[in-house]
Amino acid sequence: MKKLLISIIFIHTLTLSCYAAELKDCSVYKKFNPKYYTCKAANVVNDTANYQKKEWSKEKDKIIKKD
Repeated sequence: MKKLLISIIFIHTLTLSCYAAELKDCSVYKKFNPKYYTCKAANVVNDTANYQKKEWSKEKDKIIKKD
């Protein structure tokens, strides 16, 4: 049971990064709709993940060039 749970979590985290690049258009919802806030929160999370991936790749390149 533990192996199954761990494998499901592992596969989920691998596929999660595939969806991080796309931001959704939240303007289709009204501002007082809970779906609007859910969409905005998802965009913040995805934008942060994309920014971190971009910045860490620059730092990684700097370290590789020093060696």
